[in-house]
Amino acid sequence: MYAVIATGGKQERVEVGSRIEVELLAAGTGDEVNFAPVLLVDESGIISSPADLAKAVVAGRVVGESKGPKITGFTYKAKARGRRRYGHRQHYSTVEITKIAKTKTAAKAKA
Repeated sequence: MYAVIATGGKQERVEVGSRIEVELLAAGTGDEVNFAPVLLVDESGIISSPADLAKAVVAGRVVGESKGPKITGFTYKAKARGRRRYGHRQHYSTVEITKIAKTKTAAKAKA
C-alpha cells in the first residue's frame, strides 16, 4: 500500500518504512506527525474521493533535520552601479513513515 501526500507545496509518494525530506516542520526529533493523503492506493484499488480520504491517515516520525544545497545569486542594475549578492540554504525535516491506514479507527487499533 502506498499514499501520495502533500506537504510544503509538493507531493510525495510514500510507503511504510520510507524516509522523505520535507520542508522544515514545527516538530522536534522523535515527534509524531500526521499528513493528509491526496491519494491512497492498496491491493483493492485506488481511493481518491474526498469523503474516503478524510477518513484515511498517514503518520510518520521525525527522524532528524538537514540542510539542502547552498544556492547563491547575484543581481545588478545596469548603469546604476547597483549590485547585490544573496544566498539561501533550505532546511528540511527527515520523516520516516510509520503507518498508512484507510480509516482512523484502524490506525488506532494497530497502535
